[in-house]
Amino acid sequence: MIFLLVIINTSILFLLSFLHIYWAFGGRWGWESTLPTRENGEFLFHPGIAPTLIVAFGLLAFGVVTLGNLDLFAVWIPVRYFHYATWAVAAVFALRAIGDFNYVGFFKKVTHTQFATSDSRIYSPLCVLLSSGSVLIAIFSLRGVNP
Repeated sequence: MIFLLVIINTSILFLLSFLHIYWAFGGRWGWESTLPTRENGEFLFHPGIAPTLIVAFGLLAFGVVTLGNLDLFAVWIPVRYFHYATWAVAAVFALRAIGDFNYVGFFKKVTHTQFATSDSRIYSPLCVLLSSGSVLIAIFSLRGVNP
């Protein structure tokens, strides 16, 4: 079971990482509804190449941490560090799902923008999925359940 959870979470994280790399280098597919906007449609921020790549490499790192729970890197890094880092990944995505109480997450106030709709239907539920998957991976890994 842990193997399947790791593959699902890692695949999603790597896909999201590559999507951010695509956007950083000028890709526009799916971009319009990925940034929070005010009710008048104005973007809250305009991320450049560097911030987008930071997010991309963060997501890639989260994917590597998730893979580390399969003992793939045990030669270099003790597995327990991947277990602890997986709890951090779960916390990051849980906090993202909760949101900032204004524009992002399940408890946002601004709910009638294109981003808000996408966030409620796709992004926040995906964060719950990633967080839940990470919690299960961490629990099963700490118990010593073999992949």
